[in-house]
Amino acid sequence: MNGKVILIGAGPGDPELITLRALNILKIADAVVFDHLVNPEILGYANPKAEFHNVGKIPGCNSNQQDEINNLLLKLTKSKKCIARLKGGDPFIFGRGGEELLFLSQKKIVVEVIPGITAATGCAAAYGIPLTHRGVATSVRFITGHLKNGSFLNLDWNSLADPTCTLVFYMAVANAHIVVDNLLNHGRSAKTPAALIHAGTTKNQNCAILTLQDIPLAIKDFPSPCLLIIGEVANINNSTHQNKKIN
Repeated sequence: MNGKVILIGAGPGDPELITLRALNILKIADAVVFDHLVNPEILGYANPKAEFHNVGKIPGCNSNQQDEINNLLLKLTKSKKCIARLKGGDPFIFGRGGEELLFLSQKKIVVEVIPGITAATGCAAAYGIPLTHRGVATSVRFITGHLKNGSFLNLDWNSLADPTCTLVFYMAVANAHIVVDNLLNHGRSAKTPAALIHAGTTKNQNCAILTLQDIPLAIKDFPSPCLLIIGEVANINNSTHQNKKIN
């Protein structure tokens, strides 16, 4: 009988933000397959007798391809009962969890999905940025800033220029200038508040509050991965407020 694969969202970085269900699965997993964005401290929660596989994709490096990861998961189901597939944030928000779910389902492998706190909500909360706010932002959109194989970032820029919509761009460091140019060309104000957040919710987190027009220059000082939040809510506190954890 084949083993079961559990797609687990490891959250935005802080190891205390992983769910209780995820924690319980890690304790009994026979194998743990994890991405490079997963905080190493979370691996410490796992069964010490488990088999660990680092399959993280790192931009510009010779990393594991998705087909290789899919086949590894399938192979592990032949010898393991419980395979924990750890992904940063939420597996179904720019985490390619859907691709792994479809592949394994087609192979008749049982898959469970445990959601996680995605980077957008986790990082915004870490700096007191409400992604929606009555009278300011009536909607929020999560957008990839990097398409497959480096394809042209052809988005619906007219709708993204709506000043009442908060935009959250993932993986946008390389294409930040394209994002800014298109938003400006389609009517979004150059003075629109924005936030750049790196390593949000972790001890190394860093945030800059600025305006839309300042992003291309400022983002050069932010390492990848970096989250880009654009909208009036970014400056709603008029400061880079940082949540303080109660120990």
